[in-house]
This record gives sequence, C-alpha cells and structure tokens, in this order.
Amino acid sequence: MTEPTLNYVSCPDANGGHCMAYWQWGNPQSVHVVVCVHGLSRQGRDFDVLARALCDQAASRPGGIRVVCPDVVGRGESDWLKDPMGYQIPTYAGDMVALLAQLNQAAPIGELDWVGTSMGGLIGLAVCGHPGLPLPVPVRRLVLNDVGPVIQWQALVRIGTYLGKAGHFGSVQQAADAMWAISTGFGPHTPEQWLALSQPMVRSVEGAPGQWRLHYDPAIAVPFAQANEASAAKGEASLWQLYDNVTAQTLLVRGQLSDLLSHETAQAMTQRGPRARLVEFAGVGHAPTLIPSDQLAAVTGFLLN
Repeated sequence: MTEPTLNYVSCPDANGGHCMAYWQWGNPQSVHVVVCVHGLSRQGRDFDVLARALCDQAASRPGGIRVVCPDVVGRGESDWLKDPMGYQIPTYAGDMVALLAQLNQAAPIGELDWVGTSMGGLIGLAVCGHPGLPLPVPVRRLVLNDVGPVIQWQALVRIGTYLGKAGHFGSVQQAADAMWAISTGFGPHTPEQWLALSQPMVRSVEGAPGQWRLHYDPAIAVPFAQANEASAAKGEASLWQLYDNVTAQTLLVRGQLSDLLSHETAQAMTQRGPRARLVEFAGVGHAPTLIPSDQLAAVTGFLLN
C-alpha cells in the first residue's frame, strides 16, 4: 500500500523561523501537484484516503501526480511557534508560499490544485485571492471543503469549547472516543475508519508511559479565543474580496448539516467570484472527511477530469 514520505520546509518568522512538515505522496517529480490542507485542530494525515485515491487513479497518466499534505505549523510533526499570536492565516499562507517554492525547486510545477478543509480552505482563499503572491503557477482547481467567506458565529463558539485542551488519554482508542464526542459532524464512519483518522492525532506524553495527548500546540487557541462576533463579521468583507479574486475552477463541498457554512452562503458562492459548483452531502455536518465513497468521488472527479 502506498505510504507518504515526511519532509520539511524552513519558513521565516520574526523569532528566527520555524519548520513546517509535509507528507508527500505519489511521484515526487510529477508536474501535477495537489496541495491538501487540513482544518484548525487537525493534521496532514487526514487526507490519507484522498491522497491514495488520487495516486491510484492518476497512476496511468504520464508523470502521475504529486499530492502534498502539510501539517500546518503548531500541528502534527511541525514546529510550535514561539509567539502564539502567529497562529493565524497570514502566517499559514506565508508558509504555504515557502512550501510551493521548495516543491517547485525540487521539480517544476506545471499544474497546481488546492484542497482545503475549513481552515485549510481559508488558507487557500488567501493563497488564491492575493494576485501578487509569488506562486510557481496559478492555482488551477480549488476545492473548498465546508468553508466560505461567512463563518457562522455559533460554530466558532462550539469549536472554542474544546480547542487548546490537548488532554491526557490512557490509549489511542480512548483518545479516538473523546474526539468522536466532539466530531460527530464529520458524519458516519466505521470504527476502523475513525481509528485510522484518530491515530495520527495523538502523541505519547514524554515521561508518562502509556499516556497520550493530542498532537497540536495548545497555544493555537490563544488568537482564536480573542475573536468575537463583531471581529468575525468585520472580516467577512475581506474574505469575500479574496473569494471574488479567485480565478481557479472551484468546487464547494458542504455538509448539509454544517453549522459553520450556511446554505445561504454556499448559494451566494455559486453566484459570484469563481461561481463555485456546490455539492452537498446529507447526514454530514462540519466537515466532510472526504473518506466516504461519494465524497471521494466528487473530489477526485473534479481534480482529475
């Protein structure tokens, strides 16, 4: 079975820089690159099923495909920032520009696609919606997974109740059960699927054998906690401007029960900017994992056809 390689890119910041980890699948020389960026408290191995499917389906194409799944700084195998106020979209977008430059240096990029779940979609808007960024090539196709310029405040309140609480668990299964309690919006998964999603989400606790914690820096919650309903609403105009600047063909994926991306916002996104094609999935909230066969087919079909 295909497995990714773990790589790192050096990224500048005001405190001496940091390293961002990324998981690379497929042909490292392929000109077709798909960057998959995870949600706020997740990490790059969330995309294992999608990455394998893309590699398998592209195997017969000349050059195949290169799928790159970063651990956004503060998560997974990436460094933790010295200044927690750096845990915001401008930092993340800058890191992605550094990543793309390194990928392009290793093997020139001819086609560039982006898949972003929740926060990863907002980073994608920052990357695609700023025309002056030094990208190797423009983003060709953009998948926004359950996120848009208007983010429902009640969803941010819900996320704030658990973000930053890394916890201690007696087993990976115990951690998986705890994560399921706050992640039912992901929709139905088999126990095997959920355990596979959960295993990369935990790390052993140093000096405490048999204990596990969540993979991320609890300080990612610091800037998040400073947001309020007024500041969230104020940011909508900027996000709409970024969205309207997008030139990539865009697929908008939405969980029909999502509390973060409203149906009204999703409909508006089909009428302006890149005029996204909307696909909604019944029985799913925030956010689709792109693991069930219907979700997988929607995304792979959009990226490869």
